[in-house]
Amino acid sequence: MPTIRPAAADDAETIASFNEAMATETEGKTLVPETIRAGVRGLFARPDLGFYLVAEDGDRIVGQLMITYEWSDWRSGLVWWIQSVYVRPEFRGKGVYRALHAHVRAMAKRAGGVRGFRLYVDRENAAAQATYRHLGMRETDYRLFEEIWEEPG
Repeated sequence: MPTIRPAAADDAETIASFNEAMATETEGKTLVPETIRAGVRGLFARPDLGFYLVAEDGDRIVGQLMITYEWSDWRSGLVWWIQSVYVRPEFRGKGVYRALHAHVRAMAKRAGGVRGFRLYVDRENAAAQATYRHLGMRETDYRLFEEIWEEPG
């Protein structure tokens, strides 16, 4: 079973490279290296926006996820968004994400004021969807819409 720990700024390069791999694997996208690295460093500089967790096997990082925060006025509490999930291919199916997920659940329960967590998954990623269902998550009735700019508005 992997060891889960909060990521440190020294992990930024690994996290960025995992994000690049995930974008390529799941969406066929190539991220701009300077942008993703600035984005990873940006979260370390702004812990009020969220945090990263990493999973280690020995001294090697084998998985990650990012948590960002959403205020829910309907629930009068926070909803944590699980994002940037990545597990090295050779460690998939070995409980790495399950350990990360359990860690997030325990942290959220201890934090107080957290009403739950959400994530989005590519509609074609059946393996990830099966994993999330197996861990007790359910698909919502919502569709995700976005308006994204390359540069901040």
